[in-house]
Amino acid sequence: MNLSFREALAQGIRDEMRNDPKVFIYGLDVPDHKRIYGSTVGLLEEFGPERCFGTPLSEDAMTGVALGAAVSGYKPIHVHIRADFMLLGLNQIANMISTTHYMTNGKVSAPMVIRAVLGRGWGQGAQHSKSLHNIFAHIPGLKVVMPTSPQDAYSLIRTSVQDPDPVVFLEHRWFYDIEGEVDQKKSIPLGKAAVLRSGESISLLCTSWMTIEALKAADILSRHGLSVEVIDIRSIRPLDTETMVRSVKKTKNCIVLDYDWSFAGFGAEIAAEIFEQCFGLLERPVKRLGFAEAPCPTTRHLESEFFPSAPTIIRQVERMFELSELDLSNDEFYTYENRFKGPF
Repeated sequence: MNLSFREALAQGIRDEMRNDPKVFIYGLDVPDHKRIYGSTVGLLEEFGPERCFGTPLSEDAMTGVALGAAVSGYKPIHVHIRADFMLLGLNQIANMISTTHYMTNGKVSAPMVIRAVLGRGWGQGAQHSKSLHNIFAHIPGLKVVMPTSPQDAYSLIRTSVQDPDPVVFLEHRWFYDIEGEVDQKKSIPLGKAAVLRSGESISLLCTSWMTIEALKAADILSRHGLSVEVIDIRSIRPLDTETMVRSVKKTKNCIVLDYDWSFAGFGAEIAAEIFEQCFGLLERPVKRLGFAEAPCPTTRHLESEFFPSAPTIIRQVERMFELSELDLSNDEFYTYENRFKGPF
C-alpha cells in the first residue's frame, strides 16, 4: 500500500488493536476531530470509547494510568501531543515504569507505548520544539525509537506494542505528510538501524528529521565527487552499534547528525562508540551537529538557524575535506513548515 506516515501509524495501531483486545489508545485529543494529526483516524469508530478515548491535560496522572493498566495485563498506547511535556510525567516514566520489571525481579512487566510528537516550524517556540530522546534513552528499562518513514511508522509501532517493555515512540510532525510504500507483512525489530544510501567517502549517522536533511545533503555533495553513506539510527535504545561501526570502518569519516542539542547529548554517545571502535581507521575526527546552544526561537528565520539543515551539513563536510563551498543559491531545500496550518 502507498500510505502517508500518519496513515501508516493509524493502520499499524488498528492492526494491533484488532489482533489483541488488550491494546487500547488514549491521551489528550486522541479522539478529537483532527485525531492527533490524523494518526488515530478511524480508531474511535471501530473500537469505541472504551479503547480509544481522550483524557484531561495531566501528564503525570495519565502516564500513571498507563502503568496501572500495563501491570494489570493491558497494553496501553499513551499519546502525548508534545515530547516537551512528557517531562511532567517523568516521575512516572523514570521512577516507576522503567523500574517495574527490575524491582519485581522480573515477575511484573509494564508493556506500553508512549507516543510523543516532536515539533518544529510555524512558531513552535522554546516549549514545543524539544526532542529529549537522550533523556529517555539514558534510563535503563526504557526503549526508544524514532521512525522516519511510513514503513518505519507501521512496522515499528507494531513491534513496540508487541514488546514486553515500555517503549518511547517519538514522531517528528514533519514526517506525517511523507508518503511511501508500506508492506504490512514486513516486521522491523527494535535495535536495527537502516542504511538508506550507500557511500564510500563519509558516513552520516542520523536521528529523526536529520535523516531527511542528510539525504538531501548527500545528493548535493555528489557534485564534489563525494560518495556519502546515510545511516538512519531510528532505534535509539536498543542501539545498533554494529551497522554504524561497519559503515565508518568503510568510509573512515563520520558526522553524527542528532536531532537534539549536542552538549551531553545522544550524539556524544554515538561519537564515543565510533572513536572507541574505529579510532585507528579514522582519517579525521568525528564531528557532531545538533541544535544551536539556546532555547528554540519562535521567528522563522531564527528557527532556521537553530535547527541544522542540509546546507549546514554540506558546509561541515566541505570544511572537513577542505573543499571550496558549492553555490547553493539555485538549490531548493525543504520548506515543510509551509504545509502546516496549525494543530486544530
